[in-house]
Amino acid sequence: MRYYQQHVFFCTNLRDSVRQSCQRCDAQAARNYVKQRCKAVFSDPRAIRINSAGCLNRCQHGPVLVIYPQGIWYRYDNQNDLDDIIDQHLQKGEIVERLLLPAPPAL
Repeated sequence: MRYYQQHVFFCTNLRDSVRQSCQRCDAQAARNYVKQRCKAVFSDPRAIRINSAGCLNRCQHGPVLVIYPQGIWYRYDNQNDLDDIIDQHLQKGEIVERLLLPAPPAL
């Protein structure tokens, strides 16, 4: 049995180099926004958990987040994208196709 119905991890990594990193796009503020909005939307505290993560190694697409247990990866540019993820995916269980990350290359 899962403790949380859905678990969202925001990459909040900040690299020292000039390489792209999610925190350069203010990922922590995005995470904070989603956490506050989800607290207002979901009455059951076990419905959803919003967490920061270190590098998720997909920063080149960033900023990024991943939702478990589905393992769905999204990128976002602004608050409207975050609202779509909350409204469509987290509340309705619908994938937000336009924000999906491309599949990783096969190993």
